[in-house]
Amino acid sequence: QVQLVESGGGSVQAGRSLRLTCIANGVPDSSNNFMAWFHQAPGKEREGVAAISVHSGLTTYADSLGGRFTISQDNAKNTMYLQMNSLKPEDSGMYYCAAGLRTSGWLLDHDVYIYWGQGTQVTVSS
Repeated sequence: QVQLVESGGGSVQAGRSLRLTCIANGVPDSSNNFMAWFHQAPGKEREGVAAISVHSGLTTYADSLGGRFTISQDNAKNTMYLQMNSLKPEDSGMYYCAAGLRTSGWLLDHDVYIYWGQGTQVTVSS
């Protein structure tokens, strides 16, 4: 059974940092394994933030981030991280961990991922 569990969200002031954690268990291994973080602001669609290749560590980021976020992983712990620096109020919302590619496609498109966590809430106040 696949289980993705996010943690690390919280309420912070603008300019501060948070680190999100996703523990992934049971994700079927393949040569094309990717994991990703998605952000969903209230009333908006889920948007890709960053993705990482489980095997190569290759990363990709949303252009809008301006280098503020960093995705990383610890494969020995089946864990993925998202370091978020210089947080802005518009970064508020739910952050979801995703894994397992359903099909080839853009790695920050939510439709390409099979498995999802329940999300962790981030609130950034100005």
